[in-house]
Amino acid sequence: MAKFEKGKALNPNDIIAYQEEGIVSMELLHNESGSITLFAFGKGQQLSPHSAPLDAFIQAIDGQFVLTLDDEEHLIKAGEIFMIPAGHVHSLRADNKFKMIITMVSVKRNIDFKK
Repeated sequence: MAKFEKGKALNPNDIIAYQEEGIVSMELLHNESGSITLFAFGKGQQLSPHSAPLDAFIQAIDGQFVLTLDDEEHLIKAGEIFMIPAGHVHSLRADNKFKMIITMVSVKRNIDFKK
């Protein structure tokens, strides 16, 4: 497993390893504006239904998984992205192992991107 370093390019699949019959997470960034976390799910693992106070941007980077959002199932495959709206009930199921990046961002201040 590689170490994540700012200012260097790295393949996220090399940063986090699978643990058979487990879920591994590695937080890359966490501050008052949000977080970026890598996840590796072993086959048969799942996250039970829950909601979050922020939009969650998911990037599948290896394998595929079933994401249930508001009782509707979506098959998310490596290379695909999905946005989970804040406050919506969702869950994840790993019929096979998969890896993903989840980015949660809270913008509570005015930012002028034109500067």
